[in-house]
Amino acid sequence: MSYQVPVLTPTNYQVWMVKVKAIMDAYGIWEAVEPKTGVELDPKKSKQALAFLFQAIPEEMVLQMASYTNLKQVWDGLKTRYLGVDRVRSARVATLKRKLESLHMKEGETVDDFATKLTGLASKARTLGYELKDVDLVKRLLDSMSMSFLQIVASIEQCFELDKMLFDEAVGRLKAYEERIKGTEKIEGIQGGLLLASEEKTHGCKHCGHGGSNREDFGRGRGRGRGSVKGRDVNERVRDKSCVRCFKCGEFGHFNN
Repeated sequence: MSYQVPVLTPTNYQVWMVKVKAIMDAYGIWEAVEPKTGVELDPKKSKQALAFLFQAIPEEMVLQMASYTNLKQVWDGLKTRYLGVDRVRSARVATLKRKLESLHMKEGETVDDFATKLTGLASKARTLGYELKDVDLVKRLLDSMSMSFLQIVASIEQCFELDKMLFDEAVGRLKAYEERIKGTEKIEGIQGGLLLASEEKTHGCKHCGHGGSNREDFGRGRGRGRGSVKGRDVNERVRDKSCVRCFKCGEFGHFNN
């Protein structure tokens, strides 16, 4: 399999570094950049890795890096240029820490979206030399969940050892609970609609038992004239019954002869 060489730009160093490291490792030449302890460096692999790096950086930067004969110098030089010196790096790490501490899940946000935000910040911190372990990510994830996940968060904290839980496992348990909530809300919505329809159908006056939504008795009289054509015409025109008084109980809003 051949891999496309990513080209470094002024804004993509963090992603570029991850891609280059993975491709060089796949070709077996990454050990030339970070040799293992006690292993003698292969000069051929070092030259191959240096040639690969020169392909992955802009042409104007090749002339600047040409003075470096050591592969490690080229790699560290790029890292220093794009990540800054230690003081700048420390400031960036502090900024990322504050973002991680202030990050909280919004109501309506999915578990996947929030977990992606969290792992994105963790990846940026990792490129700056600040490593977040799974136990830190799990605790940060549980502490940042919205109130609707309070029950499952409490259950996870009480029933599992957080120091041994993987981040992906915590995300999976939260997603399962999220799907359960969605299914329950859907069922409750259907039941609520049926209950509301039933209440509207059976609703009646506490005095005479007559429903306020029934218009059939309006215009019907005990004596002559109340059931006339004129009365039925009025019945058809009336829509607002709030000002109409019941003949039986005297309450407004419904009719009873």
